Amino acid sequence: MKLTITSLIKKYQNRTVLNIPELELEEGYVWGIIGPNGSGKSTLMKIIAGLLEPSSGKIHYRDQKLKDGVQKDMTLVFQKPYLLRTSVFNNIAYPLQIRGYSEKEIRERVHELLESFQIEALRDQKAWTLSGGEGQKVALARALIFKPRLLMLDEPTANIDPSSIMLLEERIQEYYQQEKPTILMVTHNIQQTRRLCNRVAFMNEGEVLDSGDLRHLYGAEAHPLVRAFIQKGLI
Repeated sequence: MKLTITSLIKKYQNRTVLNIPELELEEGYVWGIIGPNGSGKSTLMKIIAGLLEPSSGKIHYRDQKLKDGVQKDMTLVFQKPYLLRTSVFNNIAYPLQIRGYSEKEIRERVHELLESFQIEALRDQKAWTLSGGEGQKVALARALIFKPRLLMLDEPTANIDPSSIMLLEERIQEYYQQEKPTILMVTHNIQQTRRLCNRVAFMNEGEVLDSGDLRHLYGAEAHPLVRAFIQKGLI
């Protein structure tokens, strides 16, 4: 099983911001999506998540088109948490509520995640009063509560404190070890890529220049621009 991208193009007026003739992302890996600013990483994530229409091209997940109901098994966490204007509890519970889970199971699962993310004290707090790190913990907890098969993370630890980064990384690793989902993670942090990812795709100017396991991407056979960016720490 895999996520397959074919002839994917995204244009804004006359400017092409994404041009991916073909890309296959194997299922069951943590994919680091890396590259310089403006390379199309976030645009790609939004298209996969169904939040942005491509100008042309196709995306299949598990041999199904994205619009054939498979998006219920995926979710996207942004760099800036987008939370509902309600309590922390209701934010985390929301994916289960819309999927028809019982109140008992919702309470149990939310309580589990409140403990896991060390935010039990914030249970009844309104989402708009949270700090950046607190909000991102809630956003990731909400994403994980329904156990998505495809988890997309768009710079989830940017601009938050080191202790929150460590906790979020631990929860991501824990979820991967337990559920073996496919994770796509946009990051500019090379060390984070090494800690969390076992596959990497490098983007530049809307194209995927190289992809593969860490040994390939960090080795002599990688695309010259990939090596230059990694060695100089420019990502």
